Amino acid sequence: MRDLAFIAFLLALWGTGFRRPFLFVLAYVYIDIISPQRLTYYLLNSVPISLIAAVLMLGGWALTDDKKGSRFAPRQALILVLMLYCFATKQAADFPIEAQEKWEWVSRTLFFAAFLPLTLRTRLRMEALLLFMILSAASIIIVGGIKTLAGGGGYGQLNLMVDNNSGLYEGSTISTVAIAIIPLIAWFMRYGTIFPPDNRVRLFCLALIFACLLIPVGTSTRTGLICIVLVALLSLRNVKRKVMYLSLIAAAGVVAVPFLPASFSNRMSTIQNHDADESASTRVAVWKWTIDYAKTHPFGGGFEAYRGNRIRYDIVKTAPDGSVHTSTVTDKARGYHSAYFEMLGEQGYVGLGLWLLINLIGLVRMEVLRRRYKEGAFAWAGSLAAGLQSAHVVYLFGAAFIAVAFQSFVYMLIGAQIGLDTYLARRRAEETAPGIVRRSRAQAVPA
Repeated sequence: MRDLAFIAFLLALWGTGFRRPFLFVLAYVYIDIISPQRLTYYLLNSVPISLIAAVLMLGGWALTDDKKGSRFAPRQALILVLMLYCFATKQAADFPIEAQEKWEWVSRTLFFAAFLPLTLRTRLRMEALLLFMILSAASIIIVGGIKTLAGGGGYGQLNLMVDNNSGLYEGSTISTVAIAIIPLIAWFMRYGTIFPPDNRVRLFCLALIFACLLIPVGTSTRTGLICIVLVALLSLRNVKRKVMYLSLIAAAGVVAVPFLPASFSNRMSTIQNHDADESASTRVAVWKWTIDYAKTHPFGGGFEAYRGNRIRYDIVKTAPDGSVHTSTVTDKARGYHSAYFEMLGEQGYVGLGLWLLINLIGLVRMEVLRRRYKEGAFAWAGSLAAGLQSAHVVYLFGAAFIAVAFQSFVYMLIGAQIGLDTYLARRRAEETAPGIVRRSRAQAVPA
């Protein structure tokens, strides 16, 4: 029955896409985030639904979608340059077979990020994109939140619908994404138009935010806890009574501590001393190896270059009697545990520079829009820019501890940033250009 439900939803979404081509884009977003083929027992497993969605999306846009107002931004060009550079490093990769496998999904992610802004011509489309992204992620987050409340959490133990530790189904990744989207959920509580923010919408959004906060607890990920603190600090920009706000946050934290599971508390205690934690010690050792590797491979070793690492590190533990014990661990082919070192090891200094430039430009442009549109008819845009910026900051911070340099959800956020930026640039041009006859809202063609 579950397979039939997924198939019926996809067919309905694709069917309406023939009348509104932008829905093909949303269908691709849904498939990319949730991967329904991994949630079914048969039927969808044998059908290349991602390929079908991509063909329908590109065909619908090329043949029937209105191109008026579409712009190609410099950051889209940078994304394509990064994609071409990754292709070049793949050709000389240390592990060509594994590199080819990663290239197949990385190329799709980067191409879609460059293509997506071309379709975001209206506010309605931008809102629909973010709504699909949030609700798709929410289908994973809500399940995780319910299981956490039922006591089913623990590091590496929270089952998020599938027994597959990849994409948004990986604990640290879903923790980062769950916290990152909180500012965007808050935006829908105030400015949403698809679902006007009445009491029902606000109640759902608050419940979803609560579920998002539960994910780091259920997954027992240190990254998620730090991201929560970061979101709280970023939200200070929109709070008038900052002292009262910080006091309430601190009080909520104190009240929540007794209810936190022991597995979460024990995991968080390792933040203070990484030498005693094998996972943290492994990361530091791999980062050192990557820095040394980049010195002899300045253009990177291609995708999956980490498979060639050989590391040694010490674990220092203090026994109950106060004695200190040190053990040496030897390991190999350990992952980067950081998007920054992932880019450095796989794409070298050039790739890392391109990746950082794409991300930093996004933060700067969103700050410009946030300040420019604080008030007036486009206050919704300024607030959305602030939400996208906060989500991006959380990702960049969380990415320091997880290898998510090519996480598709984040590139969708970048696409939304570019779409918002180009949309507002077009509106400014329309307002300043002489002799422009504007259509009334009643004449406007819906997205």
